[in-house]
Parts: sequence; structure tokens; C-alpha cells
Amino acid sequence: MKTLLDHLSQYAAYHRNPRNIATHFVGIPMIVLAVVVLLSRPALGSLGPWILSPALFFAIAASLYYLRLDLALGLAMTLFLGLCLQLAAGFAAAVTSVWLGWGLGLFLIGWGIQFVGHYFEGKKPAFVDDVMGLMIGPLFVAAELAFLLGLRQELKQQIEARFQADRA
Repeated sequence: MKTLLDHLSQYAAYHRNPRNIATHFVGIPMIVLAVVVLLSRPALGSLGPWILSPALFFAIAASLYYLRLDLALGLAMTLFLGLCLQLAAGFAAAVTSVWLGWGLGLFLIGWGIQFVGHYFEGKKPAFVDDVMGLMIGPLFVAAELAFLLGLRQELKQQIEARFQADRA
């Protein structure tokens, strides 16, 4: 299994332009929320405050994957996915047109923003070459946010060093 550094370094190679990275801060959370919204039906019951739905099983599986890669970033992603589940439950409880409209709308607008970013970058999205890019994208955004906050600077330096070595 690839390490966190492996995944983030590979993903970062497709994301060097600051405008592209900025679009990912908007587009990727929209896409993740859209997927959770769309998976929030059918509701299969509830478990305390959580609605049992395909979205819950997706969030649990994704959280376990992120936690296995890195505890701190995995916890951040787990919190974000929990927030998405709570928001999605509201959409899922609405009439079908509202649920579907928000789910598809967020999905299409999020991808539109992503493709604008990759236009700035001049490169195709990472998932075109490795489908795991779809799972790593949200983690990349969490890592970039940590870097902006002055956290995980050693990881940032390792990613940059790996990128420079791969370019050489």
C-alpha cells in the first residue's frame, strides 16, 4: 500500500499552479458533499443521530482509509465527512427534486470548478492516470489547508523534495 507521502507527492505533481490549488479548496469539498448527498438515499433506518444509508457506509470506509494513511489528517477528514453526513441528511429528507437538484448541482458545479483549475494548470486531473486520485483529492485539500495554517511543514518539505527528485 502506498504511503501518505507517496499519494500526496503523486497528486501534487498535477497541482503546482496556485490558482488550480485554490479551485480545489472550493470544488473538491463541493464534490464530496455532492457524493454524500446523492448516497444519502435510500435511508435504511437510523443508528442514534446517524441515518443508515449508503452515504454512511461510504464515509466510514473513506474515514478508515484516511486514518490508516495518517491519524491527524484522517481525523480532519472524518470530521469533514461527518459534517457532510449531517448536511446530506437534511437534503435527503427533502422532496426528491430538492435532494437530487442539490446533489447533482453541487457535483456538476464542483467538477466545473475543478476543470477551470486544471485549465490554469495546463495538466489533466490526477485521477485520469490513477483513479485513486479521486480519494486522494480531498486528503490533498486537507493537507494543503494544514500547510497554510503552518502545520505539517515537514510533510510539505518531503512532498516538495519528492517532486523535485521526480522532475530531475
